[in-house]
Amino acid sequence: MTFDTEFLEVSDAGEGVTEVRLVRGSKRNALNAQAVEELVEVFSRLPRIGARAAVLTAEGDHFCAGLDLVEHHAEERSAADFMHLCLRWHEAFNKMEYGGVPVIAALQGAVVGGGLELASAAHIRVADRTTYFALPEGQRGLFTGGGATIRVADLVGKGRMIDMMLTGRVYKGEEAMAVGLCQYLVEDSRAKAFDLARAAAQNPPLSNFAICSAISHMQNMSALDAAYAEAVVAGIVNTQPASRDRLKAFADKSGPRIRPD
Repeated sequence: MTFDTEFLEVSDAGEGVTEVRLVRGSKRNALNAQAVEELVEVFSRLPRIGARAAVLTAEGDHFCAGLDLVEHHAEERSAADFMHLCLRWHEAFNKMEYGGVPVIAALQGAVVGGGLELASAAHIRVADRTTYFALPEGQRGLFTGGGATIRVADLVGKGRMIDMMLTGRVYKGEEAMAVGLCQYLVEDSRAKAFDLARAAAQNPPLSNFAICSAISHMQNMSALDAAYAEAVVAGIVNTQPASRDRLKAFADKSGPRIRPD
């Protein structure tokens, strides 16, 4: 597994899990144009190299502070230039959301602006007690360009997202989890994310592919089309060879049972 990247480190964490690590800690892992291109490359290739789950981590005290505003200011981009940059952000995050490999984000510190857009493209978000979420675009004279109007609004609702952008409201802790910004709130987000990734990696890859791509596609369809697509996907996934032994174990009660903790 070789990636020619400067701002991402990609490593095999074992048990089918790949770690993708943001390594711009001195910039609070802000995303410059090259980092976005590296995200496109890495998440395009993960399904093809057999990754069964991925954990997205970040060096330093902060997950991601969003768009590299220093670079953006220095570049003096035209409207067309920035539009094309945004389209590359969309490409990167679509590769994450629709690629079919479970992506678990281990969050800490700032998950702000484009950093929240990045986190929202992961399938599971694990926060620790230092994590805080914000969309400060309004105060900076900006507007989201990396999919927040799609993914963040889907997580928290249109009203909450507008409030975050207009007022700079910050969510953290139990409140952040309650509104849907993260699914887990723990002391060690990295350790928990790897636990979840290892569990997901034990599922049949075709099942994970359907869960981590088909659901998002179906949300983009009419109810009638989504019902048809769901039936087709279920027909393929629920008759796969990899499921037969698991179904047999369920039927003869030799397999694991679902019980509350």
